[in-house]
Amino acid sequence: MSESTRQRTRLPVLREAEEKRSAPVSLYEIFLVDAFEWLAEAEHNSIHAVVTDPPYGLVEYKPEQLEKMKNGQGGVWRIPPSFDGSRRRPLPRFTVLTGADKDALRSFFADLADRLMPVLVPGAHVFIATNPLVSYLVYEPFIARGFEKRGEIVRVVQTLRGGDRPKNAHKEFPDVSVMPRSCWEPWGLFRKPCEGRVQDNLKKWGAGGLRRISEEEPFKDLIYSSPTRREELHIAPHPSLKPQNFLRQLVAASLPLGKGIILDPFMGSGSTIAAAAACDLRSIGLEINPEYFEMAQKAIPALAAYSPPKNDNTKRLF
Repeated sequence: MSESTRQRTRLPVLREAEEKRSAPVSLYEIFLVDAFEWLAEAEHNSIHAVVTDPPYGLVEYKPEQLEKMKNGQGGVWRIPPSFDGSRRRPLPRFTVLTGADKDALRSFFADLADRLMPVLVPGAHVFIATNPLVSYLVYEPFIARGFEKRGEIVRVVQTLRGGDRPKNAHKEFPDVSVMPRSCWEPWGLFRKPCEGRVQDNLKKWGAGGLRRISEEEPFKDLIYSSPTRREELHIAPHPSLKPQNFLRQLVAASLPLGKGIILDPFMGSGSTIAAAAACDLRSIGLEINPEYFEMAQKAIPALAAYSPPKNDNTKRLF
């Protein structure tokens, strides 16, 4: 990226981050910018991994849909009813996507794959969140653009998506669910092809593999993950916030030698950037929405300082 573009798009991290020192500002840069424009000017072979939760329905993050969600009107967003006085988080409904919406989704990820390919070093991995209903619209364009599909990370988490009886006919068909209750979230795993053998690529580019949990235990494609905790949502009230416990496992795995730069081109409230900072890893975050960018400025140091519950895997990583 040109120096003039950096000066135009970068906004400084808040002084609060410098004072707390919970997430050293030298570890990350965040930009209020269109990710596709930033990638078009970024230096080739400069990014070592991507960990991102994109707007994989596109429609749900249009201004009019976000406004409906805030006002409790729904639109594409499903506003769950309160239960025992607890207000549950809205969820996007991907069953309402039209044929044109799906074509736009394919084009979006084809463009993203095209922009990412030259910017990534050989062997760089891409972790990209999606949804069981639309994952094929994300995966197909990446494969067509030359990325190797290296599997799928299964985040085991139970949400409110699915499991409902027929609308306005729940008494007539009490034993019927329209679709399964969702108990998992897929994260596609892709890799830019290596230059020669993995061992040679690791030596030259520091990429090509995944960091192990320990000497005895490899990184695994099944990760149990509770929904995002209330404490994290208080720090960053973003509608799609992922928990630090889960994200820190991904960012740690994404840099096999613990060196390099992680990119989140759709950083939202900065949870991936915070996870990288908590693991002492360098990262760059891009966000086009000014409201979410402002949220990220405040949330990153606080999320990085947050101590999520740990299990046998995570206590060895962060």
